[in-house]
Amino acid sequence: MVGLKPPEVPPTAAMKFISAGTAACIADLCTFPLDTAKVRLQIQGEVRIPRSTSTVEYRGVLGTLSTMVRTEGPRSLYSGLAAGLQRQMSFASIRIGLYDSVKQLYTPKGAESTGLAARVLAGCTTGAVAVACAQPTDVVKVRFQAHGAMPESARRYSGTMDAYRTIAREEGVRGLWRGTLPNIARNAIINCGELVTYDLIKDALLRAQLMTDNIPCHFVAAFGAGFCATVVASPVDVVKTRYMNASPGQYRNALSCLLALLMQDGLAGFYKGFVPSFLRLGSWNVVMFISYEQLQRVAVLART
Repeated sequence: MVGLKPPEVPPTAAMKFISAGTAACIADLCTFPLDTAKVRLQIQGEVRIPRSTSTVEYRGVLGTLSTMVRTEGPRSLYSGLAAGLQRQMSFASIRIGLYDSVKQLYTPKGAESTGLAARVLAGCTTGAVAVACAQPTDVVKVRFQAHGAMPESARRYSGTMDAYRTIAREEGVRGLWRGTLPNIARNAIINCGELVTYDLIKDALLRAQLMTDNIPCHFVAAFGAGFCATVVASPVDVVKTRYMNASPGQYRNALSCLLALLMQDGLAGFYKGFVPSFLRLGSWNVVMFISYEQLQRVAVLART
């Protein structure tokens, strides 16, 4: 047995809620540079007004990371980390921590097992609620990850709290919820891609007795979940990133952002930054789900 054994008493909803937020923060700390590289590649080539004459070109994941370290310093890899951790504590706690509880609400009474429809509905529900609560933290995180690519004179924020205040002052409260609809779509898809896929793969491995309920099983299920989530969510993720990072008035709405991207880059534009997206989301899922499973077991042991 690798890791802590499954507890005889299931963890409570509160244990899952706290464990999910903590596990997501651990995963963010491990994979944040890949997320920053993904954002930089997604916004690269975006037509901005006024145009910048000192645009830095990024090539590939390692090229992007090395260029950022060379031109902006190592700290740039973690630009927006504070907002990212704030986001995970509020966002992941809801979408991941409450998934099992919501799944049970959609499961018919007396059913022996939870069907696919109930899992998908639970993933969509917790994803949408999480976005509604945590959207401002996501906006600030994306802005910080992107604004390091700008010259010093064009940078808009001096710190995380300054970003919240500046966005609210200049763009109104609605500015903090910029991109909510594409983000709801993205996270409904990602939640299904991650949680439902993880759930199904893990259940299949355990039912077939190919693996026991331990870390190797969680690793395989999480890796598969990360790949599925990246494939289905990459197009809406690119649109979300560009729309959140846009200057006021640059796009009328998320649809106009999507059309501008399609006209400028074609269908390939929807998969800009796919490799760092998969590297980040795949590794994030592995770290998060393994941490999540173990933290739940630690919480149960601490309680008994």
